[in-house]
Amino acid sequence: MTQLDDVRRSPGQALIPGGRFTMGSDRHYPEEAPAHPVEVSPFLLDPHPVTNSQYAEFVAATGHVTLAERAPDPADYPGTDPALLVPASAVFTPPSHPVDLRDAYQWWSHVPGADWRHPRGLESDLSGLDDHPVVHLAYADAVAYASWAGKRLPTEAEWEFAARGGHDGREYAWGDELTPGGRHLANVWQGAFPHVNDEADGWYWTSPVGSFAANDYGLADMIGNVWEWTSDWWSAHKPAATPSCCGTPAPRHNPTGGKEALSVDPATPLGERRPRKVMKGGSYLCAPSYCRRYRPAARLPQTVDTSTCHLGFRCAADLE
Repeated sequence: MTQLDDVRRSPGQALIPGGRFTMGSDRHYPEEAPAHPVEVSPFLLDPHPVTNSQYAEFVAATGHVTLAERAPDPADYPGTDPALLVPASAVFTPPSHPVDLRDAYQWWSHVPGADWRHPRGLESDLSGLDDHPVVHLAYADAVAYASWAGKRLPTEAEWEFAARGGHDGREYAWGDELTPGGRHLANVWQGAFPHVNDEADGWYWTSPVGSFAANDYGLADMIGNVWEWTSDWWSAHKPAATPSCCGTPAPRHNPTGGKEALSVDPATPLGERRPRKVMKGGSYLCAPSYCRRYRPAARLPQTVDTSTCHLGFRCAADLE
């Protein structure tokens, strides 16, 4: 590793001590269950999601062009209307009235020209957003940055352990109440999703990283603001490992998720199936009335070729 690589890798990263914790939850969404013991080794983790200014430095140094900035290959999407095969990304488009919450297309739009430089479409730019999380990145775009920086993406287990900040069993990164004493501790949705956000936490879209207090490991924005990619292929949580001699479940050590071929959604048509990674943390679009995924245990699958206005990432690194 060169001196420059070392400079990129080390400053500001938090030392996560590792240890045993209960991963997942039996109290919320079914994909979080079963709760099971896991043990992770010590590692390093960025104190906040990668920002627009950080990603701009990477692009300037490498010339990287993100997936959202490229027209899709028609061979990869057989049968798709050619008019849709243009550089584009998914953007939240709030309706003006209540809608059926079972249909996410009521508030998501495929917006030509939307990408990390234009988070809401071609008419937008990054003015005033240097310290906001970079968004509209597909999985490969996050991996490319991490590799350039001499880092990697965290596993789901590492991410969840770090988000808990040393407090196993808490519902949230800070305790068991979403807004203790009426204080907003993360950038999430307040109001009737998706048409009314009263912005009680001060933000409608993304917020500058570190706008809310860090957890006890010194990590900001582990909850809310943007979802974050992890390196794990999507799979259901596995039951606890075979009990030890004392009758307690043995923890899984540094688990790394499932297999790529099994991560696809079997409910999608065969020609449209794409492998999926685990994303964690919830975003500014998570609301008590719709998506209570602003918790360390929460998880969702995301296809690797997808980019959205509420999905970013942070980097991890191994201890040497």
